[in-house]
Amino acid sequence: MANEVYISTDVEADGPIPGMNSMLSFASAAFLKDKTLLSTFSANLDLLPDAVPDEKTMQWWQQQPDAWRACREDTVPPQVGMSNYLSWLKSLPGQPVFVGYPVAYDFMFVYWYLIRFTGESPFSHSALDIKTYAMALLQKPYRQSTKRNMPREWFDPGKHTHVALDDAIEQGALFCNMLKWQSERS
Repeated sequence: MANEVYISTDVEADGPIPGMNSMLSFASAAFLKDKTLLSTFSANLDLLPDAVPDEKTMQWWQQQPDAWRACREDTVPPQVGMSNYLSWLKSLPGQPVFVGYPVAYDFMFVYWYLIRFTGESPFSHSALDIKTYAMALLQKPYRQSTKRNMPREWFDPGKHTHVALDDAIEQGALFCNMLKWQSERS
């Protein structure tokens, strides 16, 4: 793990799948395993020209006006946002490891956008899911390995805001706290 940098990433989108829907905002927080926060990256993206917002997702966004405002400020074209993101990832001092909660959703969007707009992904086809890691640590079924069933000591104080950068930092700290918890029991 010495050369790994954990890239905790959160995505906000207007629907369930990339291409058909747009990634509105995303952010990553680069952590070392000791919970050192190296750097952060965030971008709000212009909508994809042929994408259509999902009706149910947009109903959810209506209940999140502050987060909606935050993800629609200062948008950039996806080509610009993803090129800048790729440069940021390549500047980090180690091999980037994508970390998400839920990783299937966040990674799907980031990977699709990286390939579509830059032609490459330094993550390869790999991503680490915090919930799956919790399942292994807690030795509980996957569906029971939710945040409410995780030890409180894994969480830093703070509120989940649905602002991508806030949530990426929160989830990265959770992951590092889990790594520490595991090493103390090994």
